[in-house]
Amino acid sequence: MPDAVEFVKLVKKASVEAMEAAKPVNVYFGEVVGTSPLRINVEQKMILGESQIVLTRNVTDFKTAVTVSWNTDDNSATLSGRKEITVHNGLAVSDKVLLIRQQSGQKYFVMDRIG
Repeated sequence: MPDAVEFVKLVKKASVEAMEAAKPVNVYFGEVVGTSPLRINVEQKMILGESQIVLTRNVTDFKTAVTVSWNTDDNSATLSGRKEITVHNGLAVSDKVLLIRQQSGQKYFVMDRIG
């Protein structure tokens, strides 16, 4: 009889794996619980560390070029030009985030903040 029980367990396991393989990604919600090092609590079930997290530009500080135009203090001239600015968009403790898990992987992509 033990062989039949093991066989049923194997069939169940194969079924679950087949269902998971049919889903290209899984979506999760998380909360940042630490920033140095970065740690995210996923649906109050597990804590992800930096090695498991891939950040998108939506949740990081980054530099970008912008074109600006402004008047001088006495309004006698208009200055314009291309400037580089830093967008401070990094994650902070208690930020709620949307994550996507890589199929059959341990990497989670932090797509954006929620709310």
